[in-house]
Amino acid sequence: MQQQHFVTQPPLRGLKGWSRDHPTEPMKTLEMLPFSGTDLSVRTSPYTRKGSLLKYIQELELQISQQEETYKLLVEKLKKLTPRPENVVQALEIKQISDYDPRMSSLAIRQDLLQEKSAILPVLVFSCNRPDIRRSLDGLLKYRPDAKKFPIIVSQDCAHGATAKVIRSYSDASQVTYIQQPDQSEPIVPPGEAKFKGYFKIARHYLFGLKQVFRTFNYTAVIIVEDDLDVAPDFFSYFASTYQLLKNDPTLWCVSAWNDNGKAILVDMQQGSQLLYRSDFFPGLGWMITKELWGELEPKWPKSYWDDWMRRPEQRKDRACIRPEISRTKTFGKIGVSNGMFFDKHLKYIKLNEMPVDFSKQNLSHMVQTAYDADYFRHVYSLPVVSASDVRTNTNLPFDGPVRITYHTKDTFKNAAKLLGLMDDFKSGVPRTGYHGIVSVFLNGRRIYLAPHSHWKGYDLTWS
Repeated sequence: MQQQHFVTQPPLRGLKGWSRDHPTEPMKTLEMLPFSGTDLSVRTSPYTRKGSLLKYIQELELQISQQEETYKLLVEKLKKLTPRPENVVQALEIKQISDYDPRMSSLAIRQDLLQEKSAILPVLVFSCNRPDIRRSLDGLLKYRPDAKKFPIIVSQDCAHGATAKVIRSYSDASQVTYIQQPDQSEPIVPPGEAKFKGYFKIARHYLFGLKQVFRTFNYTAVIIVEDDLDVAPDFFSYFASTYQLLKNDPTLWCVSAWNDNGKAILVDMQQGSQLLYRSDFFPGLGWMITKELWGELEPKWPKSYWDDWMRRPEQRKDRACIRPEISRTKTFGKIGVSNGMFFDKHLKYIKLNEMPVDFSKQNLSHMVQTAYDADYFRHVYSLPVVSASDVRTNTNLPFDGPVRITYHTKDTFKNAAKLLGLMDDFKSGVPRTGYHGIVSVFLNGRRIYLAPHSHWKGYDLTWS
């Protein structure tokens, strides 16, 4: 060990207190070490001569070195005796990004320590009366890398014979597990809501299916899809790799495969496949939750409109979801309970990712709130402010790079959103994809942030 000599004031009582402010590691370690057989507090005479002091420090350094070797051996033995924990928050190696660039931040980060190789993540497919569920199941089976890690459970409502026959063809081949909603009674619907009866049936079906996954099959997490979704080739990699984030960051409550503003003209088609964001808006359309969250939601599950209920602040509790820049699901179900609401105008234009990403090779720890928020807000509110009309026409912008559009009211947000081609509605005061009010899009080769003013006080329920 290389000798380090110090000339300083004499330490007091075994050097405690002196080492706290000393810049060297050996002396920091000293105040924690039990020196048996050596009473440092009474050895005052060696300090009368410089030579004795140096010799004394050398002796201490030797003892420290010996103690360090002993501790290393003990740690190694402890590692062998102690099973490696599965929920290690410390494994989330927070990367401080000095110059945040949403187009590049995810590209340079590795994620080896975030993988939970033993986690089983079932895919729960909700079905009713759509025989072309075959399209959804074929896509899931095509891209599923491991049947044991990603078991597929199909839960059918409606008792629709043709759909049941299709599902049985997969269960007979041991490709999926088939369960059926036993309650086929007509739900009690409040006066004036008879035309929305389908939403009551869906909420009841979700309650049944999720109880089966978490209570009967006893899984610890679930990926939820419906029978009208196509999935991207990296659908499973995305959810497997974000599972640890969801599990370890208490400020998250879901992971979604969906970008509500994911039209091809509004996302970064060249470098966006690897980009992920935090969102206060619950997206649905391919999403993952944990058993712990279900324990919170199950006792108060609603009779209808379950997705809007999820978006209420009393359920969300200021927690966020992870969502991608480019969606990992796409709906082909124009016909359904919603009667094609938004489909022709919006949903059919959502871009499904075609550039597979191996998320297991990325470090996603920058998505943890403590790392994400500081960089994200600093970046957004340091950008030059422009108008939505100038961004739309790509004129009067004498600089390259990202820009910010500021809104102060509900109307100024909606006007800007319409000019940019975004969905302009609110749910419980939250705009789609919004995070602390900020909506990120990519238009005309430029990153744009539609952001509230700097004195924003939070979401306003009256904006819904």
